Amino acid sequence: MSSLEMLLEHRAARRSLQPLSPMRASSFAAGVIALFGATSLASAQASPPSASGTAFELTPYAGYMIFGDFLKGPLGTNISNAPSPIYGVQLGMKLYPNISLIGNIGYSNANVTVGVPFLGGYSIAQSSTLLYDGGLQLDLPMTTASGFRLKPFAQVGAGAMRYNINASILNTNATNFAANIGAGADLGLGQSIGLRLMAKDYIGKFNFRDATQLDIQGQTANNWALSAGLRFDF
Repeated sequence: MSSLEMLLEHRAARRSLQPLSPMRASSFAAGVIALFGATSLASAQASPPSASGTAFELTPYAGYMIFGDFLKGPLGTNISNAPSPIYGVQLGMKLYPNISLIGNIGYSNANVTVGVPFLGGYSIAQSSTLLYDGGLQLDLPMTTASGFRLKPFAQVGAGAMRYNINASILNTNATNFAANIGAGADLGLGQSIGLRLMAKDYIGKFNFRDATQLDIQGQTANNWALSAGLRFDF
């Protein structure tokens, strides 16, 4: 091998051992970044998007209202609304995944009765009752062994009960504060619809001063609303 050939072979070997030039290194890095970027984009497109924004729930419902006593008299007598149907709607707005701010309005129409021991109740007037309240709802979502989506929940809030009482030629109104607690469960029927079962206790005193201008202290009453409805998510 001649001296010229040996010199050329030595230079070729040195070039193969030299690091990449800055330009080549930049091109290589750009290629790697582009490859990883394309892979990440494809992965993001393949996975479903996560839910974003505020979720709402609308639940029209119907059920049965069991009123407590307005007033207890002597010898076991009492004045109360008779049990009657109730209709209403509740709106919920998600604050966190399992906590919602709720607003509710309900309506019931019943007879005002005087209860007498051993003789039963006697109707003395007609009463329409409007319930309106707000509060918080805590959800405890779960999946049953059969695959059904079940979401027990509890509610606590406060509002008012407004009575419109009509007795022959007498018509009067009364509004009283009412705290409430409730519990129930949602059973998923589809992607954005469910069956809601709920029991809710409205705790308050009938405002006799508002209704009659008389200083009569009413009875603290538990007024139970038992209902079923359809919950729509949007």
